[in-house]
Order: sequence, then structure tokens, then C-alpha cells
Amino acid sequence: MAASSLKFTVRRRQPELVVPAIPTPHEFKQLSDIDDQEGLRFQIPVIQFYRHDQKTLMSGGRDPCRVIRDALSRTLVYYYPFAGRLREGPNRKLSVECTGEGVLFIEADADVELDQFGEMLQPPFPQLEDLLYDVPGSGGVVDAPLLLIQVTRLLCGGFIFALRLNHTMSDAAGLVQFMNAVAETARNRDPSVLPVWERERLNARTPPRVSCVHREYEDQRQHHQPEGTTSSSAALNLIPLDDMAHRSFFFGREHMASMRSRIPPHLRNSCSAFDILTASLWRCRTIALSPHPDQEMRVICITDARSRFHPPLPKGYYGNGFAFPAAVSTAGRLCGRPLGYAVGLVKAAKGAVTEEYMRSVSDLMVVKGRPHFTVVGTYLVSDLTRAGFMEVDFGWGKPGEKGIVVPVCLPGPAMERFVAEIESLMKTSNNIEEEEEEEEEEKPSNGSLYSDPQLIRSAL
Repeated sequence: MAASSLKFTVRRRQPELVVPAIPTPHEFKQLSDIDDQEGLRFQIPVIQFYRHDQKTLMSGGRDPCRVIRDALSRTLVYYYPFAGRLREGPNRKLSVECTGEGVLFIEADADVELDQFGEMLQPPFPQLEDLLYDVPGSGGVVDAPLLLIQVTRLLCGGFIFALRLNHTMSDAAGLVQFMNAVAETARNRDPSVLPVWERERLNARTPPRVSCVHREYEDQRQHHQPEGTTSSSAALNLIPLDDMAHRSFFFGREHMASMRSRIPPHLRNSCSAFDILTASLWRCRTIALSPHPDQEMRVICITDARSRFHPPLPKGYYGNGFAFPAAVSTAGRLCGRPLGYAVGLVKAAKGAVTEEYMRSVSDLMVVKGRPHFTVVGTYLVSDLTRAGFMEVDFGWGKPGEKGIVVPVCLPGPAMERFVAEIESLMKTSNNIEEEEEEEEEEKPSNGSLYSDPQLIRSAL
């Protein structure tokens, strides 16, 4: 049975608050000026599938709900800010009041086996709202639980671990660090990495000074638009909210090799798989949407900046440590020029992220009131392949299958065109002509795969 047509029943127990196993400090901890920007003030979901495997099971008969609930309580002793609630102060500054109220936990059972989800477990997941229940009143940013976890037992003995995180608290690296701590505790081990707060390291300078160009935060009302349109009308023309199609695309080694072969040699050996895939998706998506040739299009390439600080952010830091650099081009140039043009733009945007760039972002947040990143004409992509989600082992082995899956949401007709463009791009060929054309040098401004083209939300 295809996962898209799969129907099953989930029986949930009443949601409960899991508190730290022992009393923890009651104090206020400020988030950083990177954490509390508008573009991160939302809840982000994560879902992982675990098979019943006697070869990796630590001991027979263990209940994943009980094991994970107990491990969560013990782990919150170290990560006690997660058991608190966000409060908003002057100038929209967010702080965690470490109240010890706890995180939401749901125990559930589903009358379905893991194999019924199909060979490829990929979005859109059937009945996600049942596997990660939105507890009424829990979805706010402030004065609400910061984590919601649902563990759903399956008929086959496997289980589904689903989590919802207030994104202001952590990025992908920080969340995986916490999940690994819970997993290690579930396996009767102490957390191998202890948490480090130190959010002040990413706060604005005194006085703040925006020293870099940040096209990712440009005022949407000042965008260059085709004559006779406005930012709002252009956005609606690009992303209609009805007739949306959801699909996932798998990219194997041969597909990546085909795309790499289509870019000029000076880029081929110096760019990452993420650079190539992001540029390819951006270009194919733009062709599929068919915007006005003068419409300004951008792709935001979420870039981990932890190692770009001197010294790097400390091991154990679990706040948001990434940037939203944007590559920008008119639709006409993006669609009309070879793939290497888009790859060069993506590579330059990521390369612009330095410690000074991050300092400048923090300063911009304070100077401009914590703005949202630009949405009009924007496509956002984040690479989660190295985040470590595949390594989280609660005692039942590791989740999932290896590979790159990209979920895409587009209007129905545009999706058909997108599929055709992607299929054409991924076809292997032994006589692909080298794109040796002279390309304009795209210099960086001096100044965590997931994609969501409908909502334009950041990923972990």
C-alpha cells in the first residue's frame, strides 16, 4: 500500500508534562540576538521511525514510551531551560524563565506496521497530525511549552518518535545534541556532551553597527519588482495558496554525479553537493513558476556558522548558530544561464558568512527590531544530512535510510513543470558539453536537506 493512501488509527493517552527528575534552578536566561529574530519564532517538527530489531534491542520487552519518558526527565536536569517558558521583554527581547514546568509528552499506539508506510519513508507523511498531536494551547512562542514529544508504538514492535521544538531555543545541531543526550540516558549512559548556554556570545555589540550587506533581510517593500506589480501581488503570483501539490524527491549518487558534470571545471571541484543541489532546485523551481523575467528571485542557504567564530562556539552550545545568506538573481538570468551561474551565486553567498557577518546580523536584529528574513520571491533550503539525526539511538538502533530527500510544495501545474525539469537535469549523459562560458564573478558581500517553498520557513 502506498504511504499516501495509508489510513490507520492512533490512540493517544492524555498529554502530560515531564519535569526534571530533581529540582533545577529558577532563573531567567536571555536568548541571543540570533535566537530571537522573527524568522525563528515558530515551532518546527521532527519525525523519526525506529524498527523492531532484536539484534540491536538492548533488552527484550522494553517499552519505548516509558524508556524515553524516564530518560527525558533525567536529561532535563542538564537541559533545564527546555522545561521553562519564554517571556518577552522590552524591545521584543526573549528570555527563558526556568520554571521547571516541564515539556509535553504524549504516549500513543497505532494499528499499523512500519513496513506499511512504504519503502521510502519521506514527506508528506500520512496522518502527521496524529503522529505529532498539536495539544490545544501549546503552539505559542511565549508562555508555552518549548518541546512536545510523542512516542507512538507500532504493531510490528517498532515506534515513531516525533518532536516539536520552539525554534528560538535551538537549531539542528543543538536539537540533535539534546536528542542524543536523551538517547544516551535511555541506554543508561551519561550524556557525552554537556550543554553550554553562553547565548551572550551572539548578542549585538555596544553600540551595534551593521557592517555587512544582508540581502536576506531586505525590506520587501523596496524589492525590485517588474513594472506594474507590487511585492504582495508578486508573492501571490508566485505562490498561490490553493491547488498545492506536495512531493518528495530522492537524489542518489548517480543523480548528484550527473548534476556535477553540468557545471564548469573551475566550480566542479570546489563546490559541495549542497551547493549543486541547492542551485539546481532553485533554478528548476524558478523555471517551473514562470515568473516575470525581471522578477528578483533569491534562495536562502542556511549556513552553520559555529566553526566560523574565532575561537569557534564551544562544544555543547545548543543555541541557534547559523545564518540565512541569500543568493539573488533576476528570474530571466537564473533561467536563461547555465547551471554553473546559479552554483556560483550559492557558493558566494555561503562563503560570505564569517564571524563579522554573524556579528553584523546580531546588530541588525537590534537596530531594525528583529525582522523576518525576506519572503517575496524567496526559496529556503537547509542541509540536514550532516546534522546527526541519523545517529540518535534510544536503544532500538538508528532510524531511517541513507540518502538525500527533498520535500517540495508547489502549485499543481508548476509541480508538473518542476518534475520535468528535475528529471531532465538528473539524466546521466556521456557527452554533456562543458559549460566553459565566461561567467561574471560573483563576489561575496562584504558584509542546517529541507525546503519549504510555500511557507518559506527556516529549517533546523
